[in-house]
Amino acid sequence: MTYQNYSLKQLQQIDASHHLHPFTDHKEIRGSGSRIITRADGPFIYDSEGNELLDGMAGLWCVNVGYGREELARAAYEQMKELPYYNSFFKCSTPTPVLLTKRLAEIAPDGINQVFFGSSGSEANDTAVRLVRQYWALEGKPEKNRIISRKNAYHGSTIAGTSLGGMESMHKQLHGAVPNIVHVMMPYAYELALPGESDHDFGLRAAKAVEDAILEAGADQVAAFIGEPIMGAGGVKIPPMSYWPEVERICRKYDVLLMVDEVITGYGRTGEWFASQAFGISPDTITTAKALTSGYQPLSALLVGDRVANTLVEKGGEFHHGYTYSGHPVACAVALANLDIIEREGLVERVKSDTGPYFAEALRERIADHPLVGEVRSFGLMGAIEIVKDKDTKERFAPGGSAAVIVRDHAIENGLMMRATGDTMILSPPLIWTRETIDMACERIGRALDQALVDLRRA
Repeated sequence: MTYQNYSLKQLQQIDASHHLHPFTDHKEIRGSGSRIITRADGPFIYDSEGNELLDGMAGLWCVNVGYGREELARAAYEQMKELPYYNSFFKCSTPTPVLLTKRLAEIAPDGINQVFFGSSGSEANDTAVRLVRQYWALEGKPEKNRIISRKNAYHGSTIAGTSLGGMESMHKQLHGAVPNIVHVMMPYAYELALPGESDHDFGLRAAKAVEDAILEAGADQVAAFIGEPIMGAGGVKIPPMSYWPEVERICRKYDVLLMVDEVITGYGRTGEWFASQAFGISPDTITTAKALTSGYQPLSALLVGDRVANTLVEKGGEFHHGYTYSGHPVACAVALANLDIIEREGLVERVKSDTGPYFAEALRERIADHPLVGEVRSFGLMGAIEIVKDKDTKERFAPGGSAAVIVRDHAIENGLMMRATGDTMILSPPLIWTRETIDMACERIGRALDQALVDLRRA
């Protein structure tokens, strides 16, 4: 029996009775009922009531090639017919992960030639932690195991991922984090820059927080620094261009590994295959997932630099780590087809030279002057809109995050799916968006802001 045999109310009742959603107030959703998304095509999603929504979040930062790609469905089907599954244990492999590792090494930053597969970004970050700490143990420095991260960072929701991340609400529910992980300031100029401080100088000051944490612990105790090139779930916080090169310089000075989390930014979102290339840095590990398959199959890939990989190979013996679905042949077949689409349609270059700059211009010219907007910012096809009560003082509405939720709800009513994170509205659309799609989104955002302003003034 298919879902068409059920009414919306029946689906919502079943959902409420049995389905525990991620990042959800379960009591609240049982009262209001979930929105049931039933199909999608190109840049649009459709709910069970037939409402069309322009998807401003690419699903969950991942559907870079848009919906309804028959080529990806065929790749999965053909692989399922030939070999639906076999594991990568017992000195075995299958063709599609083998070919995908070669493809990823070709597009990755220089010096990265090894790949470890999982099924999610959280898994990939767990793997990265284990790999980095094992690297230093193999180098005879097991005490060099502290990892520096950032406040409000997001690195997944497993125990290790939550520990790496810097979100206080998640830490409170963890009730015991992975030890030896510390958090420093984030490069968020809108709230943290000093009066009169330039973006360049702020970037250097934010990077110095990493150096200060290394010196406080002692460089002989610090294994790595981890960061998202652009902080995604924390509100699309874009660092000044001075930040990342200085962070890398500091890491190299103190012999600290550089771990970059590109679960969101990987595979074209910033106008390069990887944001590491856009910011001019050379990481030791890169965590990727999401857009690797454009969300059509669950797959992650931890890209490992030669320094770490060579030690693992030459000194490591057996690495006691892995997953049942590491290198799943169907997921890897879809990933290969997905990368073909991105390359064939020139989506990375389109973001860099056309839609990315137009997106920035459209947000600046059509959204930035609204009374509710404190700042707009973007990089490639990632954007953020700061919601404020007072543009000059940057005062927020109380309680925190409430105004952004009102804007989000009006955006959905106007046919645009976007996300509220704290007091920030964020956008991360499919890379297939065109100038016309961007115009449509800005028009709907403008209406949502106007309607939210009326509500907030009435409150």
